[in-house]
Amino acid sequence: MSDTIAEIRLPTQELRNDIPFYTKVLGMKMDMIYPADDPRTAVFSGHGLRLRIEKGAQESPGTIRILTEDPDGFAEGQRRLTAPNGTMVEIEKRHPPMVMPETVHSFVVRRLKDQAPWIIGRAGMHYRDLVPDRLGGSIIASHIRIPDGGPVPDMVHFHRVGFQLIFCIHGWVDVVYEDQGDKMRLTAGDCFIQPPEIRHRVLEASDNVQVIEIGVPAEHVTEIDHEMTLPTPDYRPEREWQGQRFVYNRAEGAEWVPFRLPGYICRDTTIAENTKGVAGVQVLRRGDGAPQWAAHDTDIHFTFVMNGTVTLEGEGREPYRLEQGDAFVIPPGMKTRLSEPSQDVELLEVTLPGVFNTTLGQ
Repeated sequence: MSDTIAEIRLPTQELRNDIPFYTKVLGMKMDMIYPADDPRTAVFSGHGLRLRIEKGAQESPGTIRILTEDPDGFAEGQRRLTAPNGTMVEIEKRHPPMVMPETVHSFVVRRLKDQAPWIIGRAGMHYRDLVPDRLGGSIIASHIRIPDGGPVPDMVHFHRVGFQLIFCIHGWVDVVYEDQGDKMRLTAGDCFIQPPEIRHRVLEASDNVQVIEIGVPAEHVTEIDHEMTLPTPDYRPEREWQGQRFVYNRAEGAEWVPFRLPGYICRDTTIAENTKGVAGVQVLRRGDGAPQWAAHDTDIHFTFVMNGTVTLEGEGREPYRLEQGDAFVIPPGMKTRLSEPSQDVELLEVTLPGVFNTTLGQ
């Protein structure tokens, strides 16, 4: 047993009123009480928490959150309680089901030259928001960079998410994943699909590595796994996490085929297949024929300009001449055309779901 422990001190006016609440209602153990003739301090422990209730303490009563898989069976199903000493107690489900917000559709154009701010996020990485309105909370799309290469101060972690894509657009990054063997190097044009809750860790990156990260829904929890060590001893490429498989798709040697929109060719990343249609990810280049007007019926349609230039035309809108670093979202049913693509244009398209209908013609 460790010789070092920590406790939180809370105030009380009358300790005798608190004892039955913390022991009987909250199910904690009373470990200490003193002095015997007129108790002023009691220490309680339980649910991973140690509390020191002290008469006359100057702290505020505070709030305790208790997370349990059976909130209805805890404290007689009460969700909000107030202890005799004034401490608020909230009872919540330990792992609440993930809620997918209904998409609030909008036409979004995000240009690099508009100088959207870079925000320093987890593990010192810089984030640029590509869809500021998050489509009502249904998606987050981030342009992420690590300016200085070398080891990344990351820990084994996982995301409670419905879908997550990491697509490298510049430099390289080494990542290790649960049950997927040794570390893998993601280089420009490569991508990972991180199935829900797969454990992973970013190890090292080149100078100015840049990736596009797509997460659904926009707000999702990242948890640290202090127990798992990566790489894990087992190699299980066919394993599924909530119906999705891990994907490591490489640009090198990819097959290019005609795209569903005239004027372009594409390479498929196999993500629609490995997520069972949850999402689709394709890379586009200029092909034969003239670009045409088209509309789609997928819920989310996101595109990032990785190289070159292209003009985005939308019905009732002024055209946008887009270049490297720009992004856009097309809502379902809106007619658009990707015209005047440069010879070196390369686009990253992400759609949810991955299988949908496209209608050509104005």
